[in-house]
Amino acid sequence: MSTVVPPSATPLPPASGAWREGDPAGRRRWYVREAPLSLEAGGELPGVRLAFETWGTLAPDRSNAVLVLHALTGDSHAAGAAGPGHPTPGWWDGLIGPGRAVDTDRHFVVAPNVLGGCQGSTGPSSLRADGRRWGGAFPHLTLRDQVAAEVGLADELGVERWALVVGGSMGGMRALEWAVARPERTEALLLLATTAAASAEQIAWTSLQLHAIRADPEWRGGDYHDAGPGPHAGLSLARRLAHVTYRSEAELAARFGRAAQGAEDPRRGGRYQVESYLDHQAAKLVRRFDAGSYVTLSTAMNGHDVGRGRGGVRAALRRVTARTLVAGIDSDRLYPPAQQAELAAGIPGADGPRVVGSPYGHDGFLIEVEQVGTLVEELLR
Repeated sequence: MSTVVPPSATPLPPASGAWREGDPAGRRRWYVREAPLSLEAGGELPGVRLAFETWGTLAPDRSNAVLVLHALTGDSHAAGAAGPGHPTPGWWDGLIGPGRAVDTDRHFVVAPNVLGGCQGSTGPSSLRADGRRWGGAFPHLTLRDQVAAEVGLADELGVERWALVVGGSMGGMRALEWAVARPERTEALLLLATTAAASAEQIAWTSLQLHAIRADPEWRGGDYHDAGPGPHAGLSLARRLAHVTYRSEAELAARFGRAAQGAEDPRRGGRYQVESYLDHQAAKLVRRFDAGSYVTLSTAMNGHDVGRGRGGVRAALRRVTARTLVAGIDSDRLYPPAQQAELAAGIPGADGPRVVGSPYGHDGFLIEVEQVGTLVEELLR
């Protein structure tokens, strides 16, 4: 006879959904930087390592390498099934593989977990040399710091020049930084649903999410990893806020309308379907992500300004020498198409902005795989 477990007995998630030593490695490999990493805002980060995954084989002349950069809550598992070490399938699985747009029979594909992340790379949940977790002592990172770490990975792999660097959202910010800071190492560039600098509205939305996490009593100044249940309420609220900005009003209206969730009656405290949907998204993230990494990476995104210290955005964009294609999502209200138009206008010879038609808002760069694949194929011909 089966036993029904009441909701109150449902096991709580761990304090963090971060990958930890002793967990299955899955397809991950690691790059370890021998020297401390000097940080843009001052100081340095010792003991840096990046988790990464690869597909395909590097050509003898090393000309076929493609760098794939993930968004805020992504990781190195860009392609492949879920399994031990990988709680979710590859976030761009339909794009990467034999015979696909990023054809792993022809190209050597590299996807790192960003520095400051939580799926194998050095971040707030990582152990320091003294055996304690970084927690709230983890230093402030910028996107330039993250790209500097990825340059070391490229060197380790023997990749002198990427045939293509591609990313959307935060991944697009890093892709742009690669092309501006290391133009000699970036042959082609695909920028998706991203911007030259974080806007006031983007910073404002992120600020709400950061306040939600830091206001959770279990945040403990970031030192919660081994001290309690973790700031799940704050991270859940942050995810709900973010997810609304990731989708479009039209999609939410068409998908959920004002319908109640099952037999629940909103007039008596029950939920609408759209509330249940956001609850589901929040619960998933809490079990696979780390609140400290969410704060670290969100703060880095708020600081994104490709023109900082380079004479402004226009001057910085003129540094790009890569064959560039810029694309936006027509229904994106978080990174609106006008931001991609600025990129396309400022990068010499850039093609775009192209328009990816999608009802899904900002998330369209992950969902509209066929349209994104066509753009990739143009640059990899």
